[in-house]
Amino acid sequence: MEVVLLEDVKALGKKGQIVKVNDGYARNFILKKNLGVEATAKNLNDLKLQKANAEKIAAEQLAAAKALAEQMETMSVTLTMKAGEGGKAFGSVSTKEIAQAAKDQLNLDIDKKKLVLSDGIKTFGTHEVPVKLHKDVTGKLTVKVVEA
Repeated sequence: MEVVLLEDVKALGKKGQIVKVNDGYARNFILKKNLGVEATAKNLNDLKLQKANAEKIAAEQLAAAKALAEQMETMSVTLTMKAGEGGKAFGSVSTKEIAQAAKDQLNLDIDKKKLVLSDGIKTFGTHEVPVKLHKDVTGKLTVKVVEA
């Protein structure tokens, strides 16, 4: 029996491959666990349509991420931080605070995990914070840290 794999199956093949397997193996393992479907003309056409739709959605998400990245270039977020002795910053600004400020000030819903910041911002001034919007798109958000 020929089967189109819907998932990677160890020692058999990768997702999307058409493989020939014994009927019992196909019925009792691959089809039962939804790891593949029988390679009929209808199933092959359905899989082609699903793949085309997935590619279309991926292209739309990439375009939306690029548009948001361009829009973010002109935006900035202002945060206040207490000053310690000698005008030095007291504490740091974390990704959680930046994400909350973006939501409050710009109505942008950015996940704090998408902000690429190795350590918190510990100085006053203007900082560029990279934002990973898509696997291929990284935008920049300007963060202004001022003394409280």
